[in-house]
Amino acid sequence: MMKHQSCSWKFFTISCLLLLSPVFVSSKCTRKAHDSHDQNTSEALKYKLIAISSILFASALGICLPFFVKNLSYLHPDREAFFLIKAFAAGVILGTGFIHILPDAFESLTSPCLVQNPWEKFPFAGFVAMLSAMGTLMMESFATGYHKRLELRKPQPVSGDHEENSDQDDNGAGGVHIRGPAFALKRANSSDLNRHRIVSQVLEMGILVHSVIIGLSLGASKSSKTIKPLVAALSFHQFFEGVGLGGCISQAKFKLRAKVIMILFFSLTTPTGIAIGIWISRSYNEASPMALIVQGILNSTSAGILIYMALVDLLAADFINSNMLYSFWLQLGAYLTLLLGAFSMSLLAIWGGN
Repeated sequence: MMKHQSCSWKFFTISCLLLLSPVFVSSKCTRKAHDSHDQNTSEALKYKLIAISSILFASALGICLPFFVKNLSYLHPDREAFFLIKAFAAGVILGTGFIHILPDAFESLTSPCLVQNPWEKFPFAGFVAMLSAMGTLMMESFATGYHKRLELRKPQPVSGDHEENSDQDDNGAGGVHIRGPAFALKRANSSDLNRHRIVSQVLEMGILVHSVIIGLSLGASKSSKTIKPLVAALSFHQFFEGVGLGGCISQAKFKLRAKVIMILFFSLTTPTGIAIGIWISRSYNEASPMALIVQGILNSTSAGILIYMALVDLLAADFINSNMLYSFWLQLGAYLTLLLGAFSMSLLAIWGGN
């Protein structure tokens, strides 16, 4: 568990360093000067500080909400309301990947500020997103396989519920093979728990990469007209994302320390990115080739992770669940809430001027 968190922290740190590298890179390509009249630094700073507090509150509320309501009987994982909420959260994450992140990646990697060869001759954003999705599949597969093999190597407890078959070799040494419903159920529960933990960690990693990018971009912006609509849009965006991620973390049943770390990481990443953006706003040039390439690749990676997680780990698992398959009205409700989640993120893209 701590090993997974250490890897996520290293990846997050490397991403931040790569994003900050354009501060030290000079470039001939700069943004168009049509927004120069709107660069009221003091007013922009005021909205940035409002954004930090608003996004921090919305992120913390969203990710903690599933923990606040988990003891309500009608939100139990086997109840219909739980499936509807998860479908809505999956729609939010799917919309984030397709509507918010992937278009930004294409915009960065096809910018006129980059040399034509090779950036305009090959769809690098889609290519990196595809590799990211396949990499997520492989990582999940290897991690799940490792945990399953680990379970098989554990000694099987003997209880009255089990059948005992003793096989003796030529020297009289015997081995006990235990089979029984209680142990099979325990193994299945352990396998599901490991899957939920892997899903929640990979999902958070994908969200964090995107969060630090949008925070850095907002903090480095000097236009109050650009920042104002983003404050509300990003607050709702982080709240909905937090609900989806918080539900996954709640299902994973981490220890308290791990839960607190994951909640703090999600809640603080975007506000920290804004604060760093404010600090470097005088020297940061988001139109430099290095910044565009790094942002484009990281956004593509994040999009691939989130799209895969939403479709495979959040939606596919629930939509083939027996409770879903045996109830037409639950299926219909889940599809409607899925569409509602995706459309809500689409509306936020219009609102935020994505």
